[in-house]
Amino acid sequence: MEILSGRVLLRPADARRAQHFYRDVLGLAVYREFGPPESPGVVFFMGSGFLEVSGHGSGEDSGGTVLWMQVRDVRAEHERLAAAGVRVTREPRTEPWGLIEMWLEDPDGVKIVLVQIPEDHPLRRDQRR
Repeated sequence: MEILSGRVLLRPADARRAQHFYRDVLGLAVYREFGPPESPGVVFFMGSGFLEVSGHGSGEDSGGTVLWMQVRDVRAEHERLAAAGVRVTREPRTEPWGLIEMWLEDPDGVKIVLVQIPEDHPLRRDQRR
């Protein structure tokens, strides 16, 4: 199978509220909007991938869904997002595997991990021989 493109799809209980969260609170850039003007779907850039927030879900527990987003400075994002009232479920800390991680939730309870890769971490080095 050859995958040409991919994206994560979210079907929130309230699409406008979720779109506001990802666009205006997290600050993800819009790739495109589609559908009817009164209830458009929105696709956001998410690093080298995409996040589509559209449609309507049940609003029930998001289960095992977790979004992983690498950022430049987790602690700066923590200050900004906490000030904006975002539900931070775990403050930034360095994990045993060396990454700095912070956990938060979107308005529907979808778990989001913000990750910073320190300068001295092996992921920053070319491991090819």
